[in-house]
Amino acid sequence: MTGPLFDTLRQLNLAWFSLINANAGLDGWQLAGALFAAERVILLAPAALVVLWLSGRRGARQAAVEAALAVLCGLAVSGAIGALWFHDRPFAAGIGACFLDHAPTSSFPSNHGTIMLVSALMLATSHAPLARRWGLVLLPLAVLVAWSRVFVGVHWPMDMLGALVLALALVAVFRLDRLTALSATATGWVVAAYRRLLAPLIDRGWLRP
Repeated sequence: MTGPLFDTLRQLNLAWFSLINANAGLDGWQLAGALFAAERVILLAPAALVVLWLSGRRGARQAAVEAALAVLCGLAVSGAIGALWFHDRPFAAGIGACFLDHAPTSSFPSNHGTIMLVSALMLATSHAPLARRWGLVLLPLAVLVAWSRVFVGVHWPMDMLGALVLALALVAVFRLDRLTALSATATGWVVAAYRRLLAPLIDRGWLRP
């Protein structure tokens, strides 16, 4: 893409990246911490959904299902954008320092950012108090993941901004009344399947019905 606006965004992207990306000599606990944030913190998003489901509360379970569906939609949109408009990652473009082995796939928008931000925002805007608390926990962690992916050199800042815009759009769509009703129906289906498949564990009291 060309034009004054895109040239300005490109320059801004480069400037932000140069401010955030780590120096090539980074080592020790700082590198280990950044890599942990870039690779492992994302596991807290599905863990939060599992905890909400296992709570057995109807509202919390619906919030978990809504967040999972929104994440799947986000990844589908992200994949479509990457297929239609390929954007090199910083290391593939020979820019900055990279500390994480990664395939040279399209960088925009960030899948890690999409998963974390969609999960956090969907839960934070839920009607279920337990889900809202988890959302507020995940929000700063989503920022941490976004920062760390740029810090270790596998993403551009604009990749994270794109993930944020996508997440906000998905939350707006999933908060429409029609989508809320559909997610409630989907939750009922999942609950029925869960109770049928895990009936022995539920009967023993190991899981909540």
